[in-house]
Amino acid sequence: MSGYVISNYTLNDQEKYEKYPQAVLATVQQYGGKYIIRDDDAKVKGCPHKRLVVIEFESEEAAWRWYKSPEYSAIKHYREEASEGWGAIVSGPVTKKN
Repeated sequence: MSGYVISNYTLNDQEKYEKYPQAVLATVQQYGGKYIIRDDDAKVKGCPHKRLVVIEFESEEAAWRWYKSPEYSAIKHYREEASEGWGAIVSGPVTKKN
């Protein structure tokens, strides 16, 4: 079952954030992930933040390996210091049960 990293955030400091996009892409690819969604103007009811990102990994465990990796740990501060929002790691897809 795939694992997904879901993030929803608003940038507060574009200058601090500038180093993050290219650096994070390399770590996501290194750990077998791929971007499914990256919307810079998300319009979701009850969702106050602008940027919505979904990254797919082969499993939830693989998503956690990426998140806890030394490579990602070294760069995530660029996003954390430049934005506010939330993130989650989940398993999917969910199938409907009757």
